[in-house]
Amino acid sequence: MNQKKILTGITTTGRPHLGNYAGAIRPAIEASFEPGLQSFYFLADYHSLVKNKDPKEVQKSCMAVAATWLALGLDTNKTYFYRQSDIPEIPELMWILSTFTAKGLMNRAHAYKSVVQLNEESGGSDPDKGISMALFSYPILMAADILMFKATDVPVGQDQKQHMEMVRDVAQRFNHHYGDIFVVPKAIIAKESAILPGLDGRKMSKSYNNSIPLFLGSNELRKLIMKIKTNSLEPGEPKSTEACTIYDIYQAISQPEEALLFKEQLEQGMAWGDAKEELFVYIEDLFSGPKEEYLKLVDDQTYLESVLSAGAEKARDLSSPYLKKIKTVVGIGSLV
Repeated sequence: MNQKKILTGITTTGRPHLGNYAGAIRPAIEASFEPGLQSFYFLADYHSLVKNKDPKEVQKSCMAVAATWLALGLDTNKTYFYRQSDIPEIPELMWILSTFTAKGLMNRAHAYKSVVQLNEESGGSDPDKGISMALFSYPILMAADILMFKATDVPVGQDQKQHMEMVRDVAQRFNHHYGDIFVVPKAIIAKESAILPGLDGRKMSKSYNNSIPLFLGSNELRKLIMKIKTNSLEPGEPKSTEACTIYDIYQAISQPEEALLFKEQLEQGMAWGDAKEELFVYIEDLFSGPKEEYLKLVDDQTYLESVLSAGAEKARDLSSPYLKKIKTVVGIGSLV
C-alpha cells in the first residue's frame, strides 16, 4: 500500500489573503503534523506565468507566499517545501505526459472553455483569442506536479475537480501502456465552509479585488474591514448569520466557542459597526505573532532563498531518480 502523501500547490500571484489562510494554509499546516504523512507544498511559479507577465511581481509574490507559510508555522523539517521552477524534472515530465494526453481532453478543460466562451460572447471571430498554450495545457503541468512526487491525496477546490480527473486519466493511460509506474491520486475536495466571502459578499479573490490580505498594517486592515458589505438593519435589531459575510469570516478563523458567542451577539442586535470592530480586533490579535515573523522574513531574502534551495534539493532527491526511471521506461534513458 502506498504511503499517504499530500501535495498542495500555491500559485504565486499576489499576496495571500484570509481566504487562502482559512481554505488552504491553516488546514495544510495542521495536516503536515499528522504522523506517517508526507507533505509536499510548492510555490507554483510556472503556473503563475500564465497570468502574470511582470517579473518583479512574480518574484515579490513568491517571496510573500514563502514568508507567509513559514510565519504561520510550516515546519520545513517535516515537509517538502520548494519552488516549482527549481525542480527541472517537472517540465520534463510534463512533455512526456503530453504525449499521452489527448487534445480532445484538453478541449474540455474548464479553464480553457471559460475563456473560449467569453470570446464567443464578445462576438469576436477567433474563439481562441488571447489563449496561450500554457493556459491550454495547464492540466498537464498540474499532472506533472502531482505525479512526480507520487501524491496520493491532493486537496483542491470544487473548480479543480475536473482537472484532477484529467490527472487521473493521464496517469491511468500511461500505466496501461507501461505498467504500474504512476500512483493514481485522489482529489480531496475542500469543504464549502472553507470558501470565504470577500468584502462584497462574493468569493474572496484577488481577481475580484475584494480580499483581505494577511499581515496588513492596523489602519489599512481596519479600513478594509469597515468596507464589508452588510444590510440596513439598525443597532438593536436581531441579525441573522445566514449569508452574513462578517460572521462567515469570523467563524472561519475563530474557535467554535468564540464563533458561537459572536453569533449570539449578532442575534441579540449587535450593531454592524461594533461587529466589524470586533472582527478587526480578532484578526489583529490572531496574526500579531505571525505578522512580526513575516516582516522579519521578507526583510531577509537570503534566508528565504536558502530555505527554498534546501527544499528543492530535498525534493530533487526524489524527483531525479524517479524521472530517470520514467525516461528509461519510455525508451529515452541511458543506453547502458
